[in-house]
Amino acid sequence: MYRPLYRASRIKFLPVAPLTMLCVLMSDLAAADPHQFNITPQPLASALNRLAAQSGLRVIVDGSLVSGKNSPGVVGSKEPEAALAEVLSGSGLTWRPTAEGSVTLEKAVESGGALQLGETAITAQQLGETTENSGSYTTGAMQTATKLPLTLRETPQSVSVVTRKRMDDKAMTTLSDVAKSAPGVFLNTSGGAGRPTFSARGFDVDTILYDGFPTSFLTYIPSSEANLAMYDRVEIVRGATGLAQGAGSPAGAINLIRKRPTHKFQATLTGSAGSWDNYSSTLDVGGPLNDSGTLRARTVLSKQDSKSFRESVESDADLYYGVVDADLTDTTTLTLGAYRQKDYTNYVWGGLPMARGGGHLGLPRDTFLGHDYEYMDNRTTGYFATLEHGFANDWKLRMAAMQATTNTDVLASSIWGYNRHYLWTQAMEQKEKGYDLALSGPFQLLGMEHDFTVGASKRQLDYRTGKLWERFIDSNVDLFGWDPRGHTKPEITKGRTLRPETTTQDSFYTSTRLRLTEPLSLILGGRLDWYEFESRETPESNYKVTRNLTRYAGLVYDLDANHSVYVSYTDIFKPQTEKGLGGQVIKPIEGENYEVGIKGEYFGGALNASAAIFQIDQNNRAQELLDVKGCGTTPVSSCYQASGLVRSRGIDLEVQGALTENWQLAGGYTYTQTKYVTDADTSLEGQDFNRRLPRQMFKVSTIYNLSGDLNRWRIGGDLYQQSQIRTSGGSGTSAWKNRQGSYTVAGLVAGYKANEHLDLQFNVNNLFDRKYYSSVANGGYEPYDIYGDPRNFKLTARYSF
Repeated sequence: MYRPLYRASRIKFLPVAPLTMLCVLMSDLAAADPHQFNITPQPLASALNRLAAQSGLRVIVDGSLVSGKNSPGVVGSKEPEAALAEVLSGSGLTWRPTAEGSVTLEKAVESGGALQLGETAITAQQLGETTENSGSYTTGAMQTATKLPLTLRETPQSVSVVTRKRMDDKAMTTLSDVAKSAPGVFLNTSGGAGRPTFSARGFDVDTILYDGFPTSFLTYIPSSEANLAMYDRVEIVRGATGLAQGAGSPAGAINLIRKRPTHKFQATLTGSAGSWDNYSSTLDVGGPLNDSGTLRARTVLSKQDSKSFRESVESDADLYYGVVDADLTDTTTLTLGAYRQKDYTNYVWGGLPMARGGGHLGLPRDTFLGHDYEYMDNRTTGYFATLEHGFANDWKLRMAAMQATTNTDVLASSIWGYNRHYLWTQAMEQKEKGYDLALSGPFQLLGMEHDFTVGASKRQLDYRTGKLWERFIDSNVDLFGWDPRGHTKPEITKGRTLRPETTTQDSFYTSTRLRLTEPLSLILGGRLDWYEFESRETPESNYKVTRNLTRYAGLVYDLDANHSVYVSYTDIFKPQTEKGLGGQVIKPIEGENYEVGIKGEYFGGALNASAAIFQIDQNNRAQELLDVKGCGTTPVSSCYQASGLVRSRGIDLEVQGALTENWQLAGGYTYTQTKYVTDADTSLEGQDFNRRLPRQMFKVSTIYNLSGDLNRWRIGGDLYQQSQIRTSGGSGTSAWKNRQGSYTVAGLVAGYKANEHLDLQFNVNNLFDRKYYSSVANGGYEPYDIYGDPRNFKLTARYSF
């Protein structure tokens, strides 16, 4: 029977099987590699927490055993068991190994020469930020929302993580796969199949973070999606995240965290085969390069070739990733990494047009109204470096830099006006640079431990386009008899390459968590941004935003050992290009996020649950003025003011993690209603802001490891349900509507571990072959009726060395 225990500082508690099932030899722990420790004298609970974080050792303990006790700490390079002995010195506690990488603490009471256990019915397990090999659907800490290493329960916003375990169980390969499964996130293809966007709380995400570095997600161009083979996890925050990223949308943040080298050698070869000739292979190798383990490396090589359920559609993707960790001293680590990703497809832009007057044409799901000569060729090359230095008292200085260049060449068509092909070709180059310097650590004040971080960052985006050519190439297309292979590529004369546009953002940020009392914490943050846009092609469009202040405030109150309530406010800004009185660029859009919620953390953080009510106000939306007098020194056709307001309200429910030792689950329900509050077109006030986004979404994924004679097997599945999406336009006799009703899609997974090296897995998606549109067309010139994938299968084999 499991019983609730006292929650001592940040020590975590997890129910496990009887201790007799966990015993391992003492020599397994004694053989562990030395680690560098820097733990000062402090309360025993926090000292054990830091030891677990610095060594990876799982500490299992009844919270009442460490309550009120202090530790002398430990400093220097030591094996984990030696460091643990020093941390426990004078506490009256001892330890014993209970499983690989785990120890149980107990009273040092002797009876007849044998140690006797204190009364314990529940144990604690420290989950770290890294999710690989954890077997978990949740994480121990994340920094994406506040830039502080907080647990999900300690973070006063709606946060999720898609772990490596979830990616593997669902056989995910791209960021779109993550969006389909992540609670509160909608995969939006209303701009075309090759231009996906990710929406949350009624707005589109316009920034993707990589290891905390924000990069522009330019949704109006075909984009190269992140290949998940090189990532440990994806952290997601729903709601404004200006503290973490600066300028952007109030939708939220998606932060992909890369895999790092491991202290022990590991290698995995993965191969898969699926429906429509979908084949992929991945080699992932990592470990130490020298005997002392101070130099470690990791390499990921991945390749995918596939066709589609759509006629003549094909794609391929290649990834090359390498990263090296070098311990320069006992307290300093340098990380260097590089990657190259290539993506190719001939299904880029439009979907299927709607019928004249509204509704769907009912074309077969395998219809492709493009040409086999179309293409999108994306190539991204990136480099990154991080230098981390540890100081006394667990303070850390982190210096990081990144650079990525994406070159895109595209030739794509779309059906416009119901029956004419519009062909477009263009080349694009996006160069992104980022630099970040941060100092963080704990400090003592008034008998309590608090957390603090301060930093500065710089970000630069250079974007240019060229070789533009576009025109209508035919008319009166027979949509029901179209053959993608039966048409000759037209003569194309490409235009010149334009000079680049440069966007820079210089920032200074700080955040802190103040423990006002034992159960009450106040989180405060602020960020100053200097934002500038410069076009060498059209200098008159240049503008800048000076010293924009982003604010963050949150209160978290621990109701008991497992539950907290919170309230938070934060905002974000987004510059606008429209000009107002005097020819000046109007002030930026501001997104304000208000949130109230309750969070639960069970089994020592192995299971997290949350419920929240939120409101987002997006203020200062550009509104066109009827009177253009005073809008500039030269005649202008339009003039604007910052006055529009859109409001999003809803609820957010989520659970993620372990229900039992063998059962992992992640699921969530969101309801979002986004409406115009004020607008230049008063007829819109009170109407839905974006009807292409569903109001309701329910998602759940689960996996269960069987026990007994069937312990090599695991089974699971997933369920996705969303409410209707719709579009409309025109008036009177020319009014039209188009919609996709609510639908549910289910999937299954079964896995079998043949031996300690080989693992087999079989996935079925859209189990009942539900026919639906993932987006719907919006008039004659936005033909984005796009079918969701029919039922499909994938068989995956993983061989670990």
